[in-house]
Amino acid sequence: MNTRSEQLAAFDRLLTIMDELREQCPWDKKQTMQTLRHLTIEETYELGDAILDNDLEEVKKELGDILLHIVFYAKIGSETQDFDIADVANGICEKLINRHPHIYGDVKVENEEEVKQNWENIKLKEGKKSVLEGVPNGLPSLVKANRIQDKVAGVGFDWEKPEQVFEKLKEELGEFQEEVEANNADKMESEFGDVLFSMVNYARFLKINPENALERTNKKFIKRFQYLEQKAKEAGKPMKDMTLAEMDVFWEEAKQL
Repeated sequence: MNTRSEQLAAFDRLLTIMDELREQCPWDKKQTMQTLRHLTIEETYELGDAILDNDLEEVKKELGDILLHIVFYAKIGSETQDFDIADVANGICEKLINRHPHIYGDVKVENEEEVKQNWENIKLKEGKKSVLEGVPNGLPSLVKANRIQDKVAGVGFDWEKPEQVFEKLKEELGEFQEEVEANNADKMESEFGDVLFSMVNYARFLKINPENALERTNKKFIKRFQYLEQKAKEAGKPMKDMTLAEMDVFWEEAKQL
């Protein structure tokens, strides 16, 4: 591993390269925070994929891409005299110190949950009107549900036991099924949303990240389906001409891989 001085030298090198690109590269000179925004989102998702795949070499590369974006935004901020990378770093340092009084102050905590509760209470003291202000509107719905529940739990609005959440989930499933039987499309959608919200809540109690869990299943399904496609191709038979029983043979094979 690199020493602290080597780490700082590497970061200084990146800042220097960013300065040079901003001055000399036609593409980099044209970029704004708005044009970089969607690219940053893409890079974040790519980092998430690498983490789920446990591909540490790829994690390193994607972290570099995101670090570049952070430096890029800070460079743009310095050009308008609004902020620079030092302001960004110092800002997060001050926030971390302020929100960890159990490390940098005299507050005592017993566990992780007390740390989270202190965190949310400190945010409210900082002027936030709601603990939910920190949940971005643009988050995917599954991630947003998890963050909402995590936030309100931080101020004590939560169930006490996983069993209670599971009972609520079964209740929501029953209400959803009633609307399915009534064939009320609008209420079906509403109740299905309640089911998903309860599932996310139950996952949280079981220390399962619902986004990670669903993406693992997505990847697993894609791998198995592509195996099925390959086997159908090798057999010279289009999938649309195969019976479900024939496809199921290959599907079961894929599950053993």
